[in-house]
Amino acid sequence: MQPQEAPNQEPRSGQPFRGAGQEVQAIRFAYQRSPDQDAAQPVPHPVVIVGAGPVGLSLAIDLAQRGQPVLLVDNDNKLSFGSRALCFAKRTLEIWDRLGLGQAMVDKGVSWNVGRVFLRDEQLYQFNLQPEDGHQRPAFINLQQYYCEALLVERALQLPLIDMRWANTVVGVQPQAQGAQLTLDTPEGAYVVDAGWVVACDGSRSALRGLMGLEAKGRVFRDRFLIADVKMTADFPTERWFWFDPPFHPGQSVLLHREPDNVWRIDFQLGWDADPEEEKKPENIIPRVQALLGPKAEFSLEWASVYTFACQRMERFVHGRVIFAGDSAHGVSPFGARGANSGVQDADNLGWKLDWWLKGRSSDELLHSYAPEREYAADENILNSTRATDFITPKSEISRLFRDQVLALARSHEFARRLVNSGRLSVPATLTHSLLNTPDVDVFAGRQLPGAPLADAPVQTLDGAPAWLLRCLGPDFTLLFFGDAPAWGADLPQVKLLCLGLDLLDAQGLLAQRLDATPGTAYLVRPDQHVCARWRQPTEPAVRAALARASCAIRPLDQAPC
Repeated sequence: MQPQEAPNQEPRSGQPFRGAGQEVQAIRFAYQRSPDQDAAQPVPHPVVIVGAGPVGLSLAIDLAQRGQPVLLVDNDNKLSFGSRALCFAKRTLEIWDRLGLGQAMVDKGVSWNVGRVFLRDEQLYQFNLQPEDGHQRPAFINLQQYYCEALLVERALQLPLIDMRWANTVVGVQPQAQGAQLTLDTPEGAYVVDAGWVVACDGSRSALRGLMGLEAKGRVFRDRFLIADVKMTADFPTERWFWFDPPFHPGQSVLLHREPDNVWRIDFQLGWDADPEEEKKPENIIPRVQALLGPKAEFSLEWASVYTFACQRMERFVHGRVIFAGDSAHGVSPFGARGANSGVQDADNLGWKLDWWLKGRSSDELLHSYAPEREYAADENILNSTRATDFITPKSEISRLFRDQVLALARSHEFARRLVNSGRLSVPATLTHSLLNTPDVDVFAGRQLPGAPLADAPVQTLDGAPAWLLRCLGPDFTLLFFGDAPAWGADLPQVKLLCLGLDLLDAQGLLAQRLDATPGTAYLVRPDQHVCARWRQPTEPAVRAALARASCAIRPLDQAPC
C-alpha cells in the first residue's frame, strides 16, 4: 500500500533545499562578552550546563524554576538545522508541562497515536499507542528539533536565573574536589570559570567527554539510512507508516511521518555500501521520493541526512562533580524515538536532585542515585533499540528467515504481530530497583508500582472546573491521599498533601482505577513525578521513613547509602 498521490504536477527537481522553518533556523544568537571574562579570578557558578539542546535547556529551565542560578554555555550560536529529533513522547510533554511549555509544543506539533505496518504493498496491521481516553497529552507529537529548541530558548529567556552564553566553547576541564574548572573559548579569547557542578549535555560527540578522556562504548550497525524531509500537500492520515520490502524500495524498509508545515519525514534504508555524500544529493533523493509518491507528485526537498545506527553508552554517567546526560551519556538508533525523550527524562531526574543538594536538604547520595537510575533506563532503551535494529536490518540468513516468517504470520495471527519490531516506541523507564523506593507492604494491582512515573488522569476542582492530576502536584514531594486528610499530613516537610474528595474530585473514577485506590490509599510521589511509595492505610512513621529514603536526607556519608 502506498500513500495517495499529491496533485498531478511535475516535481520541483531542480530547486535547492528550502526549509518551511527557515526563519527559525536562520535565527542567530549574538555573542556577548561576559563580566566573567574581565574578572581577576575565575568566577564561581553553582551549576554550569554545557550544551543548549533540548536536554540542556530543559534542565536549565527546571533548575531556574526551582530558584537555582544556572550558567548555560553552547559552542554554537544557532538552533539545530533540519528536523533531527522529531518524535516527542507523552512523558516528555508532561515534563515540559511542568516547565511551562508543554502546550506550546503540542500546539505547534503534529499529534498522533496510530501506526501502521506494511509488508510490500499490503497492510499487516495497525496499532494505537493510546487506545483509552482520559489523557491530556497524545502518545506522541512530531515536531522538528529547531522548533522544539526555539520554544525552549524562548522559555529560558523568561527566567532571569539562566545566564545563556552563545559561542562559548569548552576547551578545558579540570576536575576538583568541590567542582570543576572550565576553560571557555570565545570570539574574544579564552577565560576560566569555577563550577560547583558541571552537566554535560553536549551531544553524541561530547567535547567534555573527550576532554576528560572518557568514551561511550557499544555497537555500530552496518547499515545506513537516508532521512528526507519533503514539503508537499497531501491528505493521507497523521500516522506512523512503516514498510518492509515495499515495491517502491524493494529489499529495504521505509518509514513515513508527518511534521508541521506540510513537511513529511521519509526514512529510506540504503544498505551499508551506500555512499553517504552521493545519497544526500537532490538528484539521487528525488527518484526515491517519486517512487513512493508517484511520478507526478509535487514536492520540494527541505533537508536530508544519512545516518548509521549505533547503540552505546558511557560506563558511568557521574564522574565526581561532572554529570553526563542525554546523547553525551548514551545513544540509540533513531527508530523508537528513544534518544531525545530519554535525554529529557535524564534532565527531569537530575534537576530536583541538584536542587535539593544545593539547598542542603539531602546528602551526596541523592545525586549519586542519578547514575544507577538513568543507566538502567539507558540499558533498557539500548536493548529495545538493538532488537529493533536487528529485526529491521537482519545480517544473517537465519535472522532474515525469522524476520520474514514473522512478517508472513503477522497477516493473520495476533501473536506474530507482537514479534514484529519496526521500532519499539519510547516509554519512560519504571525504576523498579531504585534505592529511593520503599518496597510495597500491601498488595496493589496495575503498573503504578514504586519507580513508575505517575499516570495522569482527569480530575475536577471542588467547584467543578476540569483539571489534570499531574498539573496539581507540588514542586517537591506530593502525598496523594484518597479520603480525609490525616492530621499529621500537613506537618510533612517539603510535601504537598493532596486529598481526593477534599482538594480534588475523581469525578470519572479513572484516577482510582489507574492507581487501584480505595478509601485510605496513599501514594508518595517524587518531584519528578515518579511513585516512590504507596500504602493502603499509611502511618506517619511509614510516610516519614519513605520520605527520608527517597530524599536521602542529610546524614553522615559513612552510613549505609539510602
